[in-house]
Amino acid sequence: METYNDVLKLLKRFGTYIHVGKRLYDMELAAIELDRLAKAGLIDRKTYATAKVVLNHAHEEELRHPLKLPQKTHSEEHSND
Repeated sequence: METYNDVLKLLKRFGTYIHVGKRLYDMELAAIELDRLAKAGLIDRKTYATAKVVLNHAHEEELRHPLKLPQKTHSEEHSND
């Protein structure tokens, strides 16, 4: 496991899909869900530790350099009405 997407794939294997709408919040929720899986004994300590390190790194990077997606203009949002 090396990337944030790998962590999301791990969570999906347990039926957890995360999309709050803001990448930073998604990462924080993923960390909470990892804690719950570990506490329930569904993942081993090594997997948990690796996933937490990956998430912490991704979270720090997102704080430093937020992923900037192009914003739709008001007219683009209503062009399909």
